[in-house]
Amino acid sequence: MIKPRKPSFSFKSFKELEVVLNTKSLPEYHPVSSKSPEEAVGSESEERLFQRAMEGVKPVNGKERIRKVPKIELVEGFRKKDDAEALKRLEDLVHYGKGFNVANTPEYMEGTGYHIHPEIARRLHRGEYSIQAYVDLHGLVVEDAEEVFEKFLKWATMTGKTGILVIHGRGFSSPSEPVLKRKVEEWLTRGPWRKWVVAYSSARKCDGGAGATYVLLRKRPISKKFKMKRRGRERN
Repeated sequence: MIKPRKPSFSFKSFKELEVVLNTKSLPEYHPVSSKSPEEAVGSESEERLFQRAMEGVKPVNGKERIRKVPKIELVEGFRKKDDAEALKRLEDLVHYGKGFNVANTPEYMEGTGYHIHPEIARRLHRGEYSIQAYVDLHGLVVEDAEEVFEKFLKWATMTGKTGILVIHGRGFSSPSEPVLKRKVEEWLTRGPWRKWVVAYSSARKCDGGAGATYVLLRKRPISKKFKMKRRGRERN
């Protein structure tokens, strides 16, 4: 048995049915929406708003579309002066090494001997004292480096050298810290050579930077007698 098909329209009153019978025409078809009255009103409002917003808008042809955003170069006058100067300094540092100062890095080290003003170490780093001899310990094991260091210092003090350079490397191959570099500092400050040291500092970039150390030596080692005289003067 075939079930009767449900009509896809409905009449709201007998008056509408009478109009259909007289005119022999069906009323305009309006599909029944499954949405609630509130949802229907909302969707219609959004549709009207969208149509209103898109009035006069024409689709862009493929030839008129921008496929690549061009690079915009700012005129120098639009840049801030401070930013331009900082950029120039950065370029000089990266490309030419200008403006690099070892003293401003964590690798820098310096120190002074007994009763020596710290400014002497800074002047030493700036190159205000002439370097008369150097020794290269780079690549040696600690035991061999210490032996070479001892012989070099003995020769330097016996020949009256006051400005020397010790090359030890930056210790990139060391697992934790630059071993040889720290050993050189230890030999200058804790060993017998501390009596000869006026000051020491990391070298400038042209002489090896943080991988080398300037050392300023005394003409003769400082003695206990000298220290006692110095303390007596300070007390008086």
